[in-house]
Amino acid sequence: MIIHRYLTDIIEKSKKGVLLLGPRQTGKSTLIEGLKPDITINLAHEPTFLECAGNPSYLDERIGNVRNRSVFIDEVQRLPNILNTVQVIADAKRGIRFFLTGSSARKLKRGKANLLPGRVISYSLGPLLASEIGEGLVMKDVLSTGTLPGVFSDESQEERQRVLASYAATYLKEEIQAEGLTKDLEGFARFFRYSAAVANQFLDLSKLATAAQIKRPAAMRFFQLLEDTLIVFRLDSFAKSEKRRLVQHPRFFYFDNGVLNGVLRNFQVSVDRIGMLFEHFVISQIYHASLYHPTTTRLSSYRTEHGAEVDCILESSTGGVWAIEIKASQNIGPSDITGLNSFSEYYKKAHQKIIIYLGSTERTFRDIRIVPFHKALSNLFPTD
Repeated sequence: MIIHRYLTDIIEKSKKGVLLLGPRQTGKSTLIEGLKPDITINLAHEPTFLECAGNPSYLDERIGNVRNRSVFIDEVQRLPNILNTVQVIADAKRGIRFFLTGSSARKLKRGKANLLPGRVISYSLGPLLASEIGEGLVMKDVLSTGTLPGVFSDESQEERQRVLASYAATYLKEEIQAEGLTKDLEGFARFFRYSAAVANQFLDLSKLATAAQIKRPAAMRFFQLLEDTLIVFRLDSFAKSEKRRLVQHPRFFYFDNGVLNGVLRNFQVSVDRIGMLFEHFVISQIYHASLYHPTTTRLSSYRTEHGAEVDCILESSTGGVWAIEIKASQNIGPSDITGLNSFSEYYKKAHQKIIIYLGSTERTFRDIRIVPFHKALSNLFPTD
């Protein structure tokens, strides 16, 4: 099954080089290979990595003196120093266009790697968007096994679950242990598992540290590691301004429902889980759609000290503000709008209020738009 990715069109229209980051198995290599680069250097291939690491002139030798070629370097975070050579070649103005991909931003950002400002454009690739999938999306399936391209295209639900159940082990072995990102692999593995159990809640590192039997400073480092390797993302607390925030703790989410369920070893979309799973899926879809949209957006969560909450506040660089509630229900009533009303009283500026739900018809309840999920992204991120 071949699904066209929106980011392909964006990259094709640009003449700049590309740094494409994203978690494992989101389809970064497949996307770039579809652009038919002239030269491919896969640093995940151990002989290639060792040859490149041991020969500072490797990239120059592979490219030669030709002009107007495209070069694809996969898993570039394994050898961050190669970016210095990329810069020299790019500055020589020989028409060489680089496509660089990586599944971890940690070594690049934390190691102060040369991120080639002005020479490449950075993008993030997440799981498949519902709008990329189209009519092939079955809500129960994506809540259970997510939308990683390779997993989604497998027709066997058992095979999907098997692959996802091994995702955590592969991540720990190939991303964490192999790259030497922490010495306490056992402590990190426990933290990883417990973090999945409280994903989409407000982050409490002290409780996570206690559950994982580690100290709080280690919990802080481990959570940052999950962020740097793009497994989780956060929604900070909403603020009228940078100086005034409500509840300080951010909420955090796994980038894909299938990976979340794989870590938990629970793929059931049961009555007690569907609310969490639907909210997780919708937030992830909004987050990743916002990364591709030309306008800059900021996502946050709203919660007062009295417990009033709104799942997501979306602020656009064009000035629009949307307060978004997510309900795994086909019926919306007065009790579902209390958080939105609280936000309106607090914010006191023009904004739109939306409830995304499992129903099939779009309607209005007072000043609130109630939108089926399949229309939600096009409402929030119109392409016209």
